[in-house]
Amino acid sequence: MAKRFTASARQLQPDPRYGSKLASKFVNCLMQDGKKSTAQRVFYDALDFIEQKVPDTPPIDVFHAAIENCKPYIEVRSKRVGGATYQVPTPVNSKRQQTLSIRWLLQAVRGKKGRPTHLSLAEELMAAHRREGTAMTTRENIHRMAEANKAFAHFAR
Repeated sequence: MAKRFTASARQLQPDPRYGSKLASKFVNCLMQDGKKSTAQRVFYDALDFIEQKVPDTPPIDVFHAAIENCKPYIEVRSKRVGGATYQVPTPVNSKRQQTLSIRWLLQAVRGKKGRPTHLSLAEELMAAHRREGTAMTTRENIHRMAEANKAFAHFAR
């Protein structure tokens, strides 16, 4: 059987400032058009802004907590049974939890227009750290949908 994932997870280097692989992955997801230095500058400026606003907590801890808080534990998947399609709640594996968390945070940041990216990223990270914000709303909606479709859980594989 072929490998399920590419070698990128093994080749991922920790970020230069904090030594965090999660931060490095986040920067890679933030990057557009191959402009990694720009993505790093945006990310580090956001963490510097967080450091000013939340002086008692290291900014990398705020970042890690924000990612952790946005992770979904259950999601709905479409399953076709006898001509009808059901939304079946299924647990989410850890790699997908992290991916969805990063994706929702970046989607929330890119959805806020008219502000510098590093400021909207910092605000969204601080909001997710406090369990608020757009990314947390997305997570809550996913969990609410899974809870509403709990009756179809027996269709799960």
